[in-house]
Amino acid sequence: MEYTSIKWGAVNEGDALPEKSREITRTTVVSTAIATRDFQDVHHDHEAAKKSGTKDIFLNILTTGGLIGKYLTDWSGPEGELKKVDIKLAMPCYPGDTLVGTGSVMKKYEENGQHLVEIGYQMATASGGPHAMGTAILALPE
Repeated sequence: MEYTSIKWGAVNEGDALPEKSREITRTTVVSTAIATRDFQDVHHDHEAAKKSGTKDIFLNILTTGGLIGKYLTDWSGPEGELKKVDIKLAMPCYPGDTLVGTGSVMKKYEENGQHLVEIGYQMATASGGPHAMGTAILALPE
């Protein structure tokens, strides 16, 4: 499979990023918590999560950050480089949720010889609420 990168000249302010969905399973929540060395019990123990006030185990912030990065770099292609990602957490993402990524180009500019875009993004659960949102800056090839 060949991957191509979006060129900075082909991007315009206001462009929408494609919507991308990902099913979140119990295995996703537990395995990514372990992979990020987050052994907090609310990410792998249903009863502990319920005692903490949530309905089930939920994604940790490191996994959320990784999924945001993947969403953005899947759009940019392999030559896109994440420069900065701001994340605001909202609703938890539980097993059985479908996480849906959306975004748009808010700003396009050059700085220090780099061709940059600022993206506003949101990761929402299919149940309707936002899981995470924020902005990111990516350098794109000219």
